[in-house]
Amino acid sequence: MQAFPHSTTATPAAVVVPPSLALPVIESAFPRRLHPYWPRLQQETRRWLLEKRLMPADKVQEYADGLCYTDLMAGFYVGAPDEVLQAIADYSAWFFVWDDHHDRFVVHGRSGDWRRLRHRLHAAVDAPRHHLHHPDPLVAGFADSVLRLYGILSRTWNLRFARHFHAVIEAYDREFRNRTEGYVPGVGEYLALRRHTFAHWIWTDLLEASAGYELPDRVRKHPAYRRAALLSQEFAAWYNDLCSLPKEIAGDEVHNLGISLITHEGLTLEEAVDELRRRIEECIDEFLVARRKTLRLAHEIDDGTVRGKELGATVRTCVDNMRNWFSSAYWFHHESGRYMVDNWDDRSTPPYVTNEAAGEK
Repeated sequence: MQAFPHSTTATPAAVVVPPSLALPVIESAFPRRLHPYWPRLQQETRRWLLEKRLMPADKVQEYADGLCYTDLMAGFYVGAPDEVLQAIADYSAWFFVWDDHHDRFVVHGRSGDWRRLRHRLHAAVDAPRHHLHHPDPLVAGFADSVLRLYGILSRTWNLRFARHFHAVIEAYDREFRNRTEGYVPGVGEYLALRRHTFAHWIWTDLLEASAGYELPDRVRKHPAYRRAALLSQEFAAWYNDLCSLPKEIAGDEVHNLGISLITHEGLTLEEAVDELRRRIEECIDEFLVARRKTLRLAHEIDDGTVRGKELGATVRTCVDNMRNWFSSAYWFHHESGRYMVDNWDDRSTPPYVTNEAAGEK
């Protein structure tokens, strides 16, 4: 089935979803949307990756478009101003590159390099302007993208984003230690850790940035809004685990819901896949309930005042984009070269990741 009537790739082709990964409810009930800025977004993020030296020029040329990082963001933050979507997309591309570097640090036992990067990122999220010219491209690129995000809303939002990203860094450190020690976390422990390594609350914060409106605590922390936000992110994280399971088993990974189920619940691989699918499908059903409750909240907030109208409209925009996240994340996993492990020479190492790109000799 084709995700878009007009494909975002240079050579349009139907996307074939393997039966084990197919979710008919997403394909039928979650129509895919794409920000009209997408073609320019792709060009500018490609240019930014080169300018910030985050990927070698030949890898950018060969793989950047096919990784579909910009497609993922353009299908999520629909309605964002072009410059805001660009800042989000560049930050997202950085995040994927950082994740790849983190993997290489683990594989090659480079604990000193990881420790230094961890401390530098903690410093950069608090003072990005002071790190724009850092010699490490990962630090400088991060500082550039974060500084642009910090210019969208208030200092209060910036501090919240920083707090959430500090937690992401520490979760990545926990992953580093788990993988180094060969420790597979239990299911509950893994799910809690995953909410940080997948950056659930970062992507949720960016919904407000894309809408150009900072939500008050009474809305952000409302059970319906928070539940809808959590479920949209859980879906993407668990579906990522389902699609990544072959790659991560091949790479001796320890962080995957399927791996935790096999290790701690005694499930076979086939049973773990079935359980992952069950949780994912349940997540979709529960989101639709939470979405309806959040839309009722938006209606209650819209009390006829100017403030109420603006706030209610922002809540509707945010929850609509949460819904967009389901289809965007789903199709991303079947279009992006990041998950086409059967085409790789080494199923544990993506072809666009090089030793040089990760600072190795």
